[in-house]
Amino acid sequence: MKRASTIFLRIAVIFLGLVALALYIFALPAIYKGGSAEFPMASLALLIIVCILYAMAIPFFIALWQTLKLLSYIDHNRAFSDLSVQALNNIKYCASIYAVLAFVCVPLVVPIADADDAPGAIVYAAALACAPVAVAVFAAILQKLLREALDIKSENDLTV
Repeated sequence: MKRASTIFLRIAVIFLGLVALALYIFALPAIYKGGSAEFPMASLALLIIVCILYAMAIPFFIALWQTLKLLSYIDHNRAFSDLSVQALNNIKYCASIYAVLAFVCVPLVVPIADADDAPGAIVYAAALACAPVAVAVFAAILQKLLREALDIKSENDLTV
């Protein structure tokens, strides 16, 4: 059962990565081209947003890779190891970097929202920027719990 669930999670992570890659290759250039034509006064803000979104791809794909490594550790019965703690640490830092870059984009949405007369766009951008914060907090909690479990395990190994 454990192997089946990790295979399912691997497929989900790979699918997520492929969808994100397709969006980075096809959607972002189209968004910039169409947005610049529709909102010429916000063209610079749109260019900066697209560049930041491309920069956000780096921590995103690193976090996906670390997730695949973590699933590999679980498959090889090394879930409670320093390697797992390090993978969770990397995921935490990647999510934090992603969140910072996402929050940088939020004020840049203002000229686009003004041009389109859609103040809700700012709320959506801020809500989407909060998602990686939740991932970072969750990874930090898991990392702390795993570190404490490893400490208890090492204490038990020393007493026996």
